[in-house]
Amino acid sequence: MPGSIPAWHYDGRTAARRNVTLAQDGADLLILETGERIAFVALKAMGHRGAPVFGRKGLEGWRIGLAEPVSAEWAALLPPQEHHGGLLDRIGVAPALLGGAALAALFVFGLTRGTEVVARLVPERWELAFGDAMAGDLGGRVCTAPEGQRALDRLAARLSAGKGRARVRVVDMGLVNAVTLPGRQVVLFRGLIGAARSPDEIAGVLGHELGHVDNRDVMTGLIRDFGIGLLIGGADGGRIAQTLLSSRYGRGAERAADAHALAALDRADVSPADTAALFDRLGKQEPATRAARLLTYVSSHPLSLERRQAFVAATRARHPYRPAMSAAEWQALRAICGAAGTAAAKPR
Repeated sequence: MPGSIPAWHYDGRTAARRNVTLAQDGADLLILETGERIAFVALKAMGHRGAPVFGRKGLEGWRIGLAEPVSAEWAALLPPQEHHGGLLDRIGVAPALLGGAALAALFVFGLTRGTEVVARLVPERWELAFGDAMAGDLGGRVCTAPEGQRALDRLAARLSAGKGRARVRVVDMGLVNAVTLPGRQVVLFRGLIGAARSPDEIAGVLGHELGHVDNRDVMTGLIRDFGIGLLIGGADGGRIAQTLLSSRYGRGAERAADAHALAALDRADVSPADTAALFDRLGKQEPATRAARLLTYVSSHPLSLERRQAFVAATRARHPYRPAMSAAEWQALRAICGAAGTAAAKPR
């Protein structure tokens, strides 16, 4: 028979804590001071950091706490002890907080970096179908003048890095902006064509957007903002369109897209100087009547001095660059949206 052991005890009726001695009497636990018998099966482990504590089933507030570690014989009679709070009780509050902070940091890192991995795992046919569905919402706003579209297609082919031909279109809206859609699609807005002073400026912006295409930045951003549910139609199309118009890919993605644009301009033998001039104009404070229109591009493609200087630095002095388009192609692109587009275009 196991020997007696010291303990502390609350009877559940008063707040007094009593020091008692426990003994085993058959299948019962016996409190020697009071003669109270409790069946071992009526005990429940309460959890406590340090010595074991037990409650009594059906009697709130009743507690027995063992004052010292028990022998193997006593351990076999008592219900298994569980630690209150599990891991927290075993490792302590401070280590748990530090560990939680580390896990949170890993979660944030995974949220930003993990979406890039997921985006690259999305089958291209899914992305193409998703992009086509989104592009279909543009409806009758797509400008379809054949000569202007052919000029734009030739420029896109000239800037392509050989990773697959992107589909580039102009939409009849006054926004000075350009966005990338899933499925290797790029949209230039009529306002951007009108704000440009040369085809070389359009070439730089288009090269930048093609960088987002090749890096699959748009899928990364959409998965981050809406989750994988968007791939099966769970996200609202209006919210997605709004996100694309105001999306910020982050400094790293913008620098990578700029590097792509500079490489594309170099392959096409187009000067980066005009793109730098466009960035400079859009980055400056404009008169109030034009600020909202011009800063649309700035809001979705934050322009830093570092980014503008990169295009200036990439310009080779006295190099015989070739224009991005012929004069006839440039005029055709400026008129791609018909009379509205021609009226909106700025004279050179």
